[in-house]
Amino acid sequence: MAGFASDTMHWAGALARRPTVGEALAEATRAIRSQMAGRRVDLLFVFASPDFAQNAGQWLGELQRELACRVQIGCSGGGIIGAGSEVEGPSALSLLAAHLPGVELRPFWLKAEELPDLDSSPKTWENLMEISAGAAPHFVLMADGSSFPVDVLIGGLDFAFPRAIKVGGLASGGNRPGQNRLFFGDQAVGGGAVGVALAGDIAVEAAVAQGCRPVGQTFQITRAEGNLLWELDGQPALQVLQTVLQQLDENDQRLARKALFVGVRMSEFHSGSEQGDFLVRNLMGVDPRTGGLAVGEWLRTGQTIRFHLRDAATSRDDLQLVLQRHRLEHSGAPPAGALLFSCLGRGESLYGEPDVDSTLFAQVLGEGVPLAGFFCNGEIGPVGSTTFLHGYTSSFGLFRPRTSGRL
Repeated sequence: MAGFASDTMHWAGALARRPTVGEALAEATRAIRSQMAGRRVDLLFVFASPDFAQNAGQWLGELQRELACRVQIGCSGGGIIGAGSEVEGPSALSLLAAHLPGVELRPFWLKAEELPDLDSSPKTWENLMEISAGAAPHFVLMADGSSFPVDVLIGGLDFAFPRAIKVGGLASGGNRPGQNRLFFGDQAVGGGAVGVALAGDIAVEAAVAQGCRPVGQTFQITRAEGNLLWELDGQPALQVLQTVLQQLDENDQRLARKALFVGVRMSEFHSGSEQGDFLVRNLMGVDPRTGGLAVGEWLRTGQTIRFHLRDAATSRDDLQLVLQRHRLEHSGAPPAGALLFSCLGRGESLYGEPDVDSTLFAQVLGEGVPLAGFFCNGEIGPVGSTTFLHGYTSSFGLFRPRTSGRL
């Protein structure tokens, strides 16, 4: 171990684009060993294209043995991210390895029937996760959305671990329910949720880019029921929306026909109307007869909303702003390693060119930061102090030592 401090956090990433999993494993493990330079691999994230993932039970054990990693988790993805690239379609394997001295790791594989009832105490959730809130853990989560109630899990974790950061995504790549794969150690499983709790000398930060810009003014909800929005500022919600649309220019009116969303302000104690102040949700439908709107979020009277639009340029600008804000908050110091959970609706299908989010990440936070991830069926990350399951979002998990000056 000569030549480096063995008690210093270190991350390494590798992306292999090979036609066979054997070739991909050989290339990726070789790159990880070279970057780790003899350091112990404490945690390994593994993301694999669907063709590799279907037989993952045959090679996960070999991978774990080759890198002698303590904790190994991951999943399948309809697109694989790593080493500054986003592979959308071809076979690919991405690894993110970490040497984490002074960090407690608690890996987990949960099934739907194991989740506590909604009225359970925080202690019940602590027992489930086998870690106490007093340990100040953070969580990385991957789940199969067709077999597991992700909203229940993240709601329970927010309840029991309110100060914890939770980031992650829903496995993708399968053509039908049951085909996505989650990786837990040497096992490839078809359902539930896998992840890891991290505590000790590690800071986990989240950067969530929802890819939208606000239009029109803000409005207060004066009547709502569940996810149905009836009145804004005392007027029928549809009538208010029509007024907003009439005031848009021609380009935005065209965009609104296919990419109109509703933003719900996350804190009424903060009156800002900028990026990050709103949780962006789908506008699911309108009812001309009643003047109501259906929104993909539970609403209540008194909340503030603002309509939003999304397109490629907006998504790019929003992500750049999110990353620049994070950089400023940390005085320009880059993270030691990072995960990217990006929606299947982003990538080349949105931008018309590959690698946009990964390239922006490298430009703003540093080309030397190891980054890995996948394209998800839903992304997990906080807006304000609450964790949500998103769509059309890029959610980053950023890692650095909790102790300053130990990069």
